[in-house]
Amino acid sequence: MSTHKFSDCAAAVALVCLASVAVADGPGLGKPMTAAELAAWDINILPDGRGLPPGSGTPAQGARIYAEKCVACHGESGKGGPNSALVGGTPLTSMETVKTIANFWPYATTIFDYVRRAMPWQQPKTLTNDDIVQLERYLLAQPPDIQQIDVLSAKLP
Repeated sequence: MSTHKFSDCAAAVALVCLASVAVADGPGLGKPMTAAELAAWDINILPDGRGLPPGSGTPAQGARIYAEKCVACHGESGKGGPNSALVGGTPLTSMETVKTIANFWPYATTIFDYVRRAMPWQQPKTLTNDDIVQLERYLLAQPPDIQQIDVLSAKLP
């Protein structure tokens, strides 16, 4: 009987040793990311402007890009189409209130970050930094605007 217990114990120890070796190797899926690959995904922009890349543009340049890439979904001047309006809107009073730039997104950096990651919806991450700044300048120039902005850049006033 004691020989039987010894062999069971030896088998258990061998199984644990083999399992730990298998776990240490992992499943062999994927490969570690390089620093450059990780940097391409590290695109957070904070409300204070940290992480905002350089970019510049005018509302007129933004109008051209808007007509090309945005009007089909968001309508003329961002006032709504098949998808949500981007400008206008009333103050938020309930969950059903239409959320627009003026009443929902408090920072231009939030708009930049979202557009860079998700727009246009059928081709996200295809707009350049300048394209996005130009679009923002155009949208912020639509009445009712948040404020008239002469320069939109990573540098805070």
